[in-house]
Amino acid sequence: MAEPSAVTGRARATARARPGPAAPTARAGWWALIAAAVLYNAWVLEAVLPTGLDPRHSYVSELYAADQPFHGLFGGIEIVTALLVAAGALSLPARRYPAAGRRAGAGRWALVAFAASSVADVIVPMRCAPSVNHACEAVNPWHTATSALAHAALFGSMALLVAAAFRSPGRPPLRRWGPWVLGAALLTALATVGPLFARPGWHGVPQRAHLVLVGVWLVLLTTAHRPEPDPGARPGGP
Repeated sequence: MAEPSAVTGRARATARARPGPAAPTARAGWWALIAAAVLYNAWVLEAVLPTGLDPRHSYVSELYAADQPFHGLFGGIEIVTALLVAAGALSLPARRYPAAGRRAGAGRWALVAFAASSVADVIVPMRCAPSVNHACEAVNPWHTATSALAHAALFGSMALLVAAAFRSPGRPPLRRWGPWVLGAALLTALATVGPLFARPGWHGVPQRAHLVLVGVWLVLLTTAHRPEPDPGARPGGP
């Protein structure tokens, strides 16, 4: 007859190996964030589509300006990306660790706000593309406001989720790389404001670098879905 401790150990191992009820949701959230990271950089389609815009000197949002030929395509991609970000954010395990739960929960909802602001960006697009139409205003009040809200929500979510990672056990990738991605994303975002102050030119380069960094950030968030080891488990035995 097996020893009670051995039976108990096997039962614990089976319970740890068996995915819980939240496993399908976590898996779906993982894929949503990966897909969002890819689609958030759909601007690479400029390489094969005749957009008429110079990526070095144009905002990505000019691709779905109201008068642009691919307005529907890029606007649709932006909305799908926002929905994927929201789905991925809501699946993040905000209460895994009590010490990090409050910050993680706030960061999760800030990420949802970022997604909502991105949808608003498409609903009130730029009227035209100022990089190729000099009669077009560089600052569209409504679109500039929604873009500012999107950036505020994005950086708020990044700061909160990085802070939550520092209050979690172990050394998750989000804690190791998150501060670097946050700092680089903030610097590249600040480097894009030239046209808002009547100094256009080359702002397209840092903006596209910023979008790549946001994609990297979304991939980092997928590490939150990895199962954590049971703190009560002992290697090689019950």
